Amino acid sequence: MNLDVVLFEPEIPPNTGNVIRLCANTGAQLHLIKPLGFELDDKKLRRAGLDYREWAEIQLHDNLDAYLLVRKPQRVFAFSTKGSRYFTSVEFADGDALLFGPESRGLPQTVLQSLPSNHILRLPMRAESRSLNLSNTVAIAVFEVWRQAGFKDGK
Repeated sequence: MNLDVVLFEPEIPPNTGNVIRLCANTGAQLHLIKPLGFELDDKKLRRAGLDYREWAEIQLHDNLDAYLLVRKPQRVFAFSTKGSRYFTSVEFADGDALLFGPESRGLPQTVLQSLPSNHILRLPMRAESRSLNLSNTVAIAVFEVWRQAGFKDGK
């Protein structure tokens, strides 16, 4: 599976640690967009990611434009509570990127406006809910992409 998971300005170390572990176990590549709300050697990050960091491909980028320039993803899908399209309606493909915003505020409007509206996806939730935890959202999305790929390279 050739999939990029992009965390835009992540703030909470355990969430990023969980995503590191997720990427190590699914083969997705993790990209972190600065500024980070923690140091990469943060104790909480290590605890959540356990020893999986050595098994995950992680790249750090100064900003989203730098990521896009280096990686050149086929398509970028942003996950946001502002999306009107469910993530399950997309046929994902090799080379896609999944973009997630910071825990406290989500993706900035400027980022969302830079994407086609049909590339802004949401996970269904109860009407009175605000949002899901970042690492849970990433896990749900990554497993849907991997499921569509027939769990390639899985056991």
